[in-house]
Amino acid sequence: MSLQILTDRVKNILGTDSGLDATAKFNTDEGYVFVDGKSVPNSVSNDNLDADCTFEISTKNALKLLDGDLNAMMALMTGKLKIDGDMGVAMKIAETFGRR
Repeated sequence: MSLQILTDRVKNILGTDSGLDATAKFNTDEGYVFVDGKSVPNSVSNDNLDADCTFEISTKNALKLLDGDLNAMMALMTGKLKIDGDMGVAMKIAETFGRR
């Protein structure tokens, strides 16, 4: 249930043309949220595909990040969030989600 909520929230934030020009994946305890920001319109799915950047985080904490109830830097420092891959993409994701 929470994974579907996270997927829908990411779709709404990303829109159809975010300018991300990259792929990202949220690897959560409930499954995956894959973001294809290279294609226009952008797409979001629950596929486990290779991505430019992968975020490992619980679904609960991912929703808290999107709500602004969890600071990304604190999540990184406390191990609640792990990032693997292109840090430039991670920064673009932060910018894109920060514009919501």
